[in-house]
Order: sequence, then C-alpha cells, then structure tokens
Amino acid sequence: MAPPKNAQFGVKAASTPSRDGTNGGLGIWMLDTLLTLSIPALILVYLVVAPHTKVEESFNIQATHDILAYGTPTSDIYNRLSATYDHFDFPGAVPRTFVGAVLLAGFADPIVALVGFQHAQLVVRALLGLFNAGCLLYFARNLRRAYGPGPARWYLLLQASQFHVLFYASRTLPNMFAFGLTTLAFAFLVPRPANPGRTAPRQRMAITTLVFAAVIFRSEVALLLIATTLHQILVPCLDLQRVVFPFIVSFIIALAISVPIDSYFWQPASGLIWPELAAFHFNVVGGHATEWGIEPWWWYFKSALPRLLLNPVVFAGLLPYALWRPWQTPSVSRAASRLVTPSVLFVALFSFQPHKEARFVLYAVPPLTAAAALGANQLWRNAQLSFTGHDEKEKKKQPSGGITAALSPLAALVVILSILASFAASSAKLALSALNYPGGEALTHVRDIVQPSREATTTPYQHGDIVAVHADVLACMTGVTLFHTGSHPADLRLRLPTPETDNTTDQDKTTTIKIHNTNTNPTPSNDDAHPPAIYLDKTEDSTVLADPVFWSQFDYLLLHDPVSTLPSGQSQAAGVWDTVGVVQGYAGVEVLQPESTPASDSGEAGKGDGGDKDENSPPVVGLGKCVAEWKDWARKYTGGWWVGPRMVDQIYILRRVRGQQDSDGGDGSGKGIAVESS
Repeated sequence: MAPPKNAQFGVKAASTPSRDGTNGGLGIWMLDTLLTLSIPALILVYLVVAPHTKVEESFNIQATHDILAYGTPTSDIYNRLSATYDHFDFPGAVPRTFVGAVLLAGFADPIVALVGFQHAQLVVRALLGLFNAGCLLYFARNLRRAYGPGPARWYLLLQASQFHVLFYASRTLPNMFAFGLTTLAFAFLVPRPANPGRTAPRQRMAITTLVFAAVIFRSEVALLLIATTLHQILVPCLDLQRVVFPFIVSFIIALAISVPIDSYFWQPASGLIWPELAAFHFNVVGGHATEWGIEPWWWYFKSALPRLLLNPVVFAGLLPYALWRPWQTPSVSRAASRLVTPSVLFVALFSFQPHKEARFVLYAVPPLTAAAALGANQLWRNAQLSFTGHDEKEKKKQPSGGITAALSPLAALVVILSILASFAASSAKLALSALNYPGGEALTHVRDIVQPSREATTTPYQHGDIVAVHADVLACMTGVTLFHTGSHPADLRLRLPTPETDNTTDQDKTTTIKIHNTNTNPTPSNDDAHPPAIYLDKTEDSTVLADPVFWSQFDYLLLHDPVSTLPSGQSQAAGVWDTVGVVQGYAGVEVLQPESTPASDSGEAGKGDGGDKDENSPPVVGLGKCVAEWKDWARKYTGGWWVGPRMVDQIYILRRVRGQQDSDGGDGSGKGIAVESS
C-alpha cells in the first residue's frame, strides 16, 4: 500500500478529515475554526483587559496619534511639525522610524472617523494586534500544508496558551512591527512538499521580509537574517548566489522607504536620517545600551526563553522529544531541527550583546513552538496507537519492545494538563499585568470626570471648556498618552485662548500660558456637540516645575509625590489642591493569614505605600479599588486568608480648588494641599 501523503515528514495526524466531511466531519471543522479564531480573539481580549501602554511603547503610539491628529503638512514643514508633534519635545534616546506609525494611522483613520477619536488608541492597537495575529495564522497554515493538520492544531493550541506573544502583539513596540515580518519569513521557509518548485521564490520572500524588518524596524533582526541564511546554506537548501540579489534589492527598497519618511518627520539638521543605523550606533557601537543593565551570556536561554514559552513541558519536554529521537522518527527530528536551528543560532549570537530584554528574542517563539508542536503531535499519535491497538506495523517501530508506546498516554496527559495550566498562568499574568498602568488609569479617571459617559447625568464642566492636566514622569511612563485625553487636537485648538506670553524666553512662555477652565461656578451640562476638552502637559524641566506660576494653568495634576513635586513658597501662585483620588499599582504578591494586616494597607497614608485609608485619605480609584473589594470579599470566605496582588499608592489625582476656596486655603474636605514655605 502506498504511504499516505505527508508520511515522509512523519507527522500525519492519526485522524485526518477528508474533503467530503468524513473522518471527523463537523467536529473537526469546529475544532479547526475555534483554534484559528483563538489567536486574534485572545489578542483582542488581552488588549481590552490591559488597554494602556508603557514607556517603551510611547514613541509609536504618540507618533500615530500625531499623524492622525495633525496630518502631514506639505509647506512650512519644520515649523508645523515642531509646533505640534510630540517627538520634537520628547525625542527619546535614539530616533525611531515613523513607518509603522504611518501605516497604523493610514489604516486606522477611516475606522476612527466612524467610532470616534476617544476610541482611537484601541483601534490603533487592535490593528497592530490583528496584523500579528494574521502572520501567526499564516505560519500555522504553512505548517499544516507541510506537516498535516495535527502539528498545525498543536501549534495553535500551544501558541494560544502562551502569554507574552499575545500580550505584546498589540503593543506598539518597534519589536512588534518587526515580529510580524519575521513570522512571515519563518512561514515562507516552511517547506512545500506538494509544490517544491515554489521553494526558491519563497526563500527570496523570506530574505526580503527579514531585510525589511532589520532595515526599518529593528536592527537586531540582521542577526536573525544571518543565522537563517547560514542555516539554509549549510542544510543545504539555498545557494548563496540566490541570496545576494534579493538582499541587495530589498535593502535598497527598505532604505528608500525609511530614509525619506523618517527624514520628513524628524527634520534632521543633516537633511537625511536612517533611524535604525543611528540606534545601532548609539546602543551597540557607543555601548549606551548597557546603561539599562547587563545580563550574562546565557540569560536568554536560562531565563528569557523559558518565560516566553511559559510551559515548562514545551521547553524541557516536547522540544527535546522532537529533536533528539532521530533513530525513531528521523523526519520529525529533521523538520524540528529546521525550525529550531536558525532561532537558537540567532539567540546565541545576540547573547553577546550585554544588555538583554526578553522582547528582543520574541521572534524565536513561533518556530520554537512549532517544533514543540511536532513533538506533541508525534506523542499524541503514539498515545492513540497505544489505546486503539491498531496499525501493528506502526507499533513495531517503537523502540525497546514498545516501552515508549506504553508511556505515551501518560506523557500525552501531562502535555494536556500543562497546556491547561499555561492557560491559567497566562490569565493570572494578564490580570497582574493590567495593574501596572496607574498613569493610564489616573488620566482615564480624570477623563471620566470631565467627559462623562452618556449614562452619567451631570458633569462639573460646561461644553466648550478646556481642562488642563499635568502628568509627571511616572504617570507618563505608566500609561498616559495623548490618546487618553479623548480630545481631538483640532477641536482643542479652536478653543484655546491666545497664550499670555511676553517676549523673553521660550521657557518663560511655557510657564505663563493660561488654558484652564475660567468658569468658577460651572453648571452641569450634557451638550454632546462640544464636550469639555482635555489639554495634557508633560513638562519635565525641573526649572519650570519649580516656578509656582507654572502650576496656575492646570485644573488637574497626576503626581507620584505631590509634596515634593509642587514648589514650596508663594502658595497663592501655586494654588490649593484637593486630592480627589489615588491610583494604586502592582507591587508583588502578598500572602495574608487571618491575623495579618495587609501590607498594602499599612504605613503612613500619602507616602506612596498604600497607607491606612481613613476618612481624610483620598479614595482609591481604578483597578486598585477592585482589588481591595475582591480581597475583602475573599477573606470573608477564606477565614482571613488571601494570596493575591499587593497594591501600593502610585499616582495621586489632584484638582485645583478655585474661586473663593483659593483664598480660604481649602475646600473644607480636609484634603486640600496648600503649598507653603517650610
């Protein structure tokens, strides 16, 4: 009898549905559909649960905001960009490309026009997440074509149970723009046994996508290109002569995309800029990356990759099972080796860079997971043979008198349980990760006050008001973005009064602009035509912050430490502030016994450690409040036991006390802060 199709790869599923629907039928179709939809669905769930961003994501999210909000001027370019775009005020340590932001803004613009600017950040991140989901699904589709439906299903199941790829998929890190391209490259390199004539064109496509990722988004992908090309040549399945031409062409095209676009947005003095070359020179040649910390050479293998793969059975069980059994299933071992070797070689080369972060090697996760899926599929087939007793010829292939077949059911059960545990661990990590964005939560809380939902009956601000908010460094690093104001800058500019400035210095001008709501007795208003707009300030200059007059322009402050941030002296100029709430952040896991006092409820209130909340303390808002309520509820039913997140005060929300209250030095609540000299 002729061997079944794909038998040469040793990974044909035990039960493969035929085209007419037999041999599985509707159940198999539903399983495949569920697994396929799980990747984009989970990415969107992760986005909704943790919608805020960290400082590493800030450049691309702010750049996308500015392109959507201000457009791309064609005249007086430098003055118009520098007056509006965020990167001129906060350029970061190294320049980054605008190519990803331009693409996101272009695709997001019509959707934002439909759903409203207040949802723009979710739209932008969802588009990036769905792009990466599509790349992962394309990779799975190529696995299916090469190795059958079994490995593809196991891959999707293993990938869905991992945390980091799905969590980062929608985050506007430069790595995640490159991630989709590297995943496509790995998909192109998966063999096409039914169409070997497509091998060479697909290899050229893989080289092209890796070059684009390296030249435009992340220079470290060049190491992945080197590792992949070297492996393809040594296997051998690629001729070096076939590499040179697509490399040169794609390199020139990538430069032709990046340099003009980024030179336009950055407006460098030299006229031209290649961001990834500048970043490589600063971080690697200049050695500045080590300022962010260094790790030993083996850190990626010992710490980062196990955490990225999450499931210890994948790293310590399925990968070795797929790779180290050439005497039993040589085709599986060979296929797994082709997936693993380029990624491991890339990680080994990149390990010589002292500064290390797990996201730098995230590109290796899909192929490593695919290799583990080959092992899981082979193990599952062995378990099926052991249970059914069919195909004696296959059973005789098992070494040592069928011992492996006898143990396969237990091993398969361990794999299934480990995947369930990984889903549970990923859910817990997602819940804890959502607690790491107090800045985003604080600005969202202010936005809910200023721009209440339709269900709210009142708002303290009138339509047409401009509410000025200042966010300190920690708030900006933990979720504050321009998108979070919910106000389109075009609408904001129409309402801004002329700045009250003199003709001295730019710094003096910054400290005397008056943009706050001047209505001292606001009446409730629900006019949806012109809702109150939020103006966000992110000034970091210590000289400016020390000027009491600077603070007079704001209605709300988001500060980690109000006492040390607000200037002492001249209290009339600095104003009186009412602490209306505090947002807490995650600070580890605490274990409480019945007689224990929660660590997050001890200490002096107002010192940033989640102190005792008496009647004069500001209320906890945001997810910290939810955690406290959940903890109180759980301890009632556990006899006082609690294992969960420890929350500490991070961002205080201060509201200016205006009108008669300014001269009184408070609002009578006992929570006013008058900035006075010591």
